[in-house]
Amino acid sequence: MTPIKIATLALAGMSVIVLAHADDAALEKKFTQRLKQDFRTRGIATIDRVNQDTVQESCTKYNNEPPHEGPLGLDKLEAEQKTTIKWPADGKFLGDWKAGEKLAQDGKGMTWSDKGDKPNGGNCYNCHQLSPQELSYGTIGPSLYHYGKIRGNTAETQKYTYGKIFNSKAYNLCTNMPRFGHVGALTEAQIKDLVALLLDPESVINK
Repeated sequence: MTPIKIATLALAGMSVIVLAHADDAALEKKFTQRLKQDFRTRGIATIDRVNQDTVQESCTKYNNEPPHEGPLGLDKLEAEQKTTIKWPADGKFLGDWKAGEKLAQDGKGMTWSDKGDKPNGGNCYNCHQLSPQELSYGTIGPSLYHYGKIRGNTAETQKYTYGKIFNSKAYNLCTNMPRFGHVGALTEAQIKDLVALLLDPESVINK
């Protein structure tokens, strides 16, 4: 077995230990120190990406099932995350669904080899099915096929969808979905295009 494989297995094993002993602060601290030893800043991928914020700390501590009450509770943290959503100044949530489709299929951006001077992709297909024409897609997230056809294209649905893409943890604290707007991965215009992809009746998703 190669050293790389051994290190990978060891790291995976440590992750399991931390989750199994989430209340053991000393063990968690040791794991974090070891993690930082194995990761280095390369280009725009900086070492601070391994630092957890309060939301991530809560989900780690409670193995993705935090209690509703308390300083690390679900109710408090979701409410705080909702305050971080920056709604469009023009009050409009729909962009161009065709641009949204291209964005959803684009997985580029935010890696150590990127320069950070070009727009990031949405990488949506990596976790979701988008349409029946998809040849390959991830299943971490639910299928988005007929998203708008099922939910309708109301003002309320548009706002919810925009907010969910901007900061998914405001609606589901321990979701695996990235906080695209919150972390600056996608722009307001890009998020609008994705909302249109999901809700526009003419979008490939809703055909």
